[in-house]
Amino acid sequence: MTPFLDAQLAFAQQLADEARGMYAPYLRDASNAVSSPARPDLPHTDIKPDSSLVTALDRAIEAHLRLRIEDAYPQHGIYGEEGGTVRLDAEHVWVLDPIDGTAPFIAGVPVFGTLIALLHRGMPVLGVMDFPATGDRWIGAAGRPTLHQGKACRTRACGLLSDAMLSTSNPDFYASDELPAFQALRERTRWRIYGGCCLAYGLLAAGRTDIAIDARLALYDYAPFIPVIQGAGGVITDWNGRALGLDNPASRILAAGDPDRHREALTLVRHAMA
Repeated sequence: MTPFLDAQLAFAQQLADEARGMYAPYLRDASNAVSSPARPDLPHTDIKPDSSLVTALDRAIEAHLRLRIEDAYPQHGIYGEEGGTVRLDAEHVWVLDPIDGTAPFIAGVPVFGTLIALLHRGMPVLGVMDFPATGDRWIGAAGRPTLHQGKACRTRACGLLSDAMLSTSNPDFYASDELPAFQALRERTRWRIYGGCCLAYGLLAAGRTDIAIDARLALYDYAPFIPVIQGAGGVITDWNGRALGLDNPASRILAAGDPDRHREALTLVRHAMA
């Protein structure tokens, strides 16, 4: 599968480059902040039935990426946040989130990114996490070291859960029956980081944080995290410790850079949910 994966890695990075180019008109030029103190006008924004936000840019980026995939690999499936699914029974399925963190994008908080993953027989084997506002990019591929800015990165060891730095996207995302799991980890860790969105999972892979937990997600919200975190030496599962993929598109995920801390965190989460 190596030659095939090489081709898909190159293609996925091209997609990420093109998505980043579509963001450009809406990002503040930090190099010219004196003469351009405010960000440009934002694209039109709507509220979806689930109360989440979507902009015209979300839709435009995904539409562009879907056309590119259909043209290059018409036999592949596509699972996108905005455009839905096609050919999910295909051997290879692309998973797309054009702007993960639409609310931070609208607010101007630079933790939003484009997420691109490739599933092989339902399991993520390739992931690209691209952050146009910061210039960061993580690339993960099955059996290969994770790259951050083109260089191999690793998760960090964490000897004690009580020393760990925990991240979660937003405590408001937890249902009432899920909050005890988050609280169990909150009470046992040293520091908490809120609002990191998808960027938090890249930082975990780069050894900057130790544990990440989230709820109320869909597969397109985290599919690329899987090869990225695994290729950096970390572990990512659902709250029951099961592998994530098309057969288990769980809404609750738990990741850790240190496998021992993942096991410990998983025990706490399971106990809290019992």
